[in-house]
Amino acid sequence: GLVLGIYSSEKDEGAPQFTSAGEAFDRLVSGKLGELLSVCGPPLKKGKTRMFYGLHQDFPSVAVVGLGKKNAGVNDQENWNEGKENIRAAVAVGCRQIQDLEIPCVEVDPCGDAQAAAEGAVLGLHEYNELKQKKKPVVTAQLHGSAEIEAWHKGVIYAEGQNLARYLMEAPANYITPIKFAEHIEQKLRSFSNVKVHIRPESWIETQQMGAFLSVAKGSTEPPIFLEIHYSGGANTNDSPLVLVGKGVTFDSGGISLKPSSGMDAMRADMGGAATICSAIVTAAALNLPLNIIGLAPLCENMPSGKANKPGDVVRAKNGKTIQVDNTDAEGRLLLADALCYAHNFNARAVVNAATLTGAMDVALGSAATGVFTNSSWLWNHLYEASILTGDRVWRMPLFEHYTKQVTDCPLADLSNIGKYSRAGGACTAAAFLKEFVTASHWAHLDIAGVMSNKDEVPYLRKGMAGRPTRTLVEFATRLSQDSHS
Repeated sequence: GLVLGIYSSEKDEGAPQFTSAGEAFDRLVSGKLGELLSVCGPPLKKGKTRMFYGLHQDFPSVAVVGLGKKNAGVNDQENWNEGKENIRAAVAVGCRQIQDLEIPCVEVDPCGDAQAAAEGAVLGLHEYNELKQKKKPVVTAQLHGSAEIEAWHKGVIYAEGQNLARYLMEAPANYITPIKFAEHIEQKLRSFSNVKVHIRPESWIETQQMGAFLSVAKGSTEPPIFLEIHYSGGANTNDSPLVLVGKGVTFDSGGISLKPSSGMDAMRADMGGAATICSAIVTAAALNLPLNIIGLAPLCENMPSGKANKPGDVVRAKNGKTIQVDNTDAEGRLLLADALCYAHNFNARAVVNAATLTGAMDVALGSAATGVFTNSSWLWNHLYEASILTGDRVWRMPLFEHYTKQVTDCPLADLSNIGKYSRAGGACTAAAFLKEFVTASHWAHLDIAGVMSNKDEVPYLRKGMAGRPTRTLVEFATRLSQDSHS
């Protein structure tokens, strides 16, 4: 199979224009493709596709995909590079059409940006069907021509990173327990000599006095794991690392503050923070980024049992602060509190945590963007610039003192794990809570609850867990490795 791109005409009436690969193929078939396109209906719209058969013996099936306007660049209203997004969406649609024909291999037109084309192909074809007997045919996507092979490979690595996060988030919670999650990541990193993986058991967590994390884990029979990854890509192993921290609740029932049963199965993806940061490190290692990165993932289940946290219980975090657990379903911030305290051991250049933290984040932004709370404009600018390129957007949210007062005004302890006005600004009070465990001057908290899954909003991702914003984290790390800021 072959996927070729075509641009919309600048004027409404003009003939559409092939990419250079499309032009070359059209010449190869003596202009037949262009002729067929002109007679088979109205001009191809952005993200739409048409199939043609029997034009050439090497490519019996050709999908022509609409790329929109040729010179679409950064759209300031949309906060992304529209040209790149158009390519990702169009290529994904074309590749799926070829897959539906059960053709095992597809060559993809680079469409002027081979990295974006590769991302569209590899993200668009991914589907979790490990546990089904009847599987969709596997399709291998490769670059058509060889001009942009390096950019294509980079795009494949970026997309495979996000697909790893999607795989971990989509898999059932009885398949991805805390220990199995850690072992899966360890296996992915086994081949890299500059990576060390430490799978810390419960006894180690106890010695670290991570009372908040342990209080969540004790409700489940699955033992907790603290996963610690050291990637030494920097020129000097002593260079300050980027520390990534991810919430790793492999299943979240809500605990004693039990969630409603409808949709609770999706809480197998409540380790999305851990999945995205670990996948970003796997990707950084594959790209050999010149940067030191440390990944920290507290992994456990949040279950109701006779040993579980009870509403009103007070627990003590690693830094000595006491926390009143007013809602056992606000458990992610308890894990992160201890992990963020531990992150300060590493003299980090920046600390970035990711977590499917609050339903309030989904209410605020839906699936359009990851909410970012940060104490550093330098850090925010890097994340924002990265997200424009990846199309996996971020949006800055407030870290006002206004919210801090709502978590520190607590009857029994230093902090409550929910804001005193319960539903008001829930994502913001959660961020204010985390800030109480941070002393680093460059810290960002990414609330990824709204971008956890995809229905049909991102056209190059199928329905299911999204693995967002893995590519933005990788692009951010890439920028950090190029930035001389210390």
